[in-house]
Amino acid sequence: MIEQFLQDYVKKIVQQPEKVSVSMETSQEDGYRNIIIYTSPIDIGRIIGKDGKMISALKTFVSGAKAKDGFTYKIVVQANDT
Repeated sequence: MIEQFLQDYVKKIVQQPEKVSVSMETSQEDGYRNIIIYTSPIDIGRIIGKDGKMISALKTFVSGAKAKDGFTYKIVVQANDT
């Protein structure tokens, strides 16, 4: 659910939506769920936003899911090489 929302939302704000993908990994050592947003290198700035406001808003949304399922989430933005 969270991955699908983030993928749909991020595709609306980037210049190359066809290069956006979102995956979730569970970290065994610290118990976090990492949400990794892969995008074109030119769109990383759009996802982070001015002064980090866009990524902060995404983290706020994801923190609402923590209240529902109890997991702690981390969002990571990476450049997609393809």
